[in-house]
Amino acid sequence: MSETNRQWLLAKRPAGMVDEPCFRLHEEPAPEVTADGDVVVRNLMLSCDPTQRGWIARDTYLPAVKIGEVMRAGAAGRVVASNNPEYAAGDLVTGMFGWQDYALVRGGTNRLTKLPPGVPLELAMSVLGMTGVTAYFGLLEVGRPNAGETVLVSGAAGATGSVVAQLARIKGCRAIGLAGGKDKCEWLVKEAKLDGAIDYKSEDVAARVKELCPKGVDVYFDNVGGDTLDVALAQLAMGGRIVLCGAIATYNDAELRPGPKHYMNLLLKRGRMEGFLVLDYIPRAMEAVMQLWTWVREGKIAHRVDVAEGFESAPRALVRLFTGENQGKQLVRIAR
Repeated sequence: MSETNRQWLLAKRPAGMVDEPCFRLHEEPAPEVTADGDVVVRNLMLSCDPTQRGWIARDTYLPAVKIGEVMRAGAAGRVVASNNPEYAAGDLVTGMFGWQDYALVRGGTNRLTKLPPGVPLELAMSVLGMTGVTAYFGLLEVGRPNAGETVLVSGAAGATGSVVAQLARIKGCRAIGLAGGKDKCEWLVKEAKLDGAIDYKSEDVAARVKELCPKGVDVYFDNVGGDTLDVALAQLAMGGRIVLCGAIATYNDAELRPGPKHYMNLLLKRGRMEGFLVLDYIPRAMEAVMQLWTWVREGKIAHRVDVAEGFESAPRALVRLFTGENQGKQLVRIAR
């Protein structure tokens, strides 16, 4: 293969806010299949996710990306060469292919998922991708909402939070979302059909949570952490559950923040706070994807993606997640 493979490599670890100089552009010849099981994928769409900030800073649930390595990321693309009988040239697939034009997937070293015919790449990378699967199992398996309960979701206009909030509605709960900005809050109420939305940029969050959750918060799905987690703890209902999915408000902190002040409410309200990783549910992923696909086709789940154009835009697109500029799932289209 004579094509050039552009790659975004990790240039340095972030000190505070992640920024574009954390990455450097590199070019090398595109990889070729050389062994049984090899597959080469031409990436078409790259993913940007808050968890990438942790991957480039330290060991987390995965080893840290090394300096000089291709930026780890989910991607969707087309198979262009294959020595694997399970995949043929032309197949559309998703996987952890990284920020690069071409990815060599060695037999057994990476997971490729074929896309069903007719599923748009944007949908496969959002509601039907890892963010949707995260929302599905995080809310339904960890949060265990019951009809009539109040579910509060932070980051509710984001890729995971927007699905969580709508799943709560589908399950007969009162769904309240926290988001930054008038446009995002209007989308949550008008398009996602939530029962209420709170603009953390212009409203008193604690006062509004009390107003919209007068009987307390039965399930709080936390994508943000920080002060917002404390607000939810303060308003926890008897037997309330807190699902810890992410803490984007703290990812760029240079030092650890003090713990939440209202954690004793977990004792007084006989509550539960539990973290989870979607990796624990990968064997059941198709269960979530099929149900989510049904709800999307039935018009029960609204979704939107924010697509940046061009390979060169990937670092800037990641930064947008932490400035609140993105509208829904942040993707980067690098080819069509």
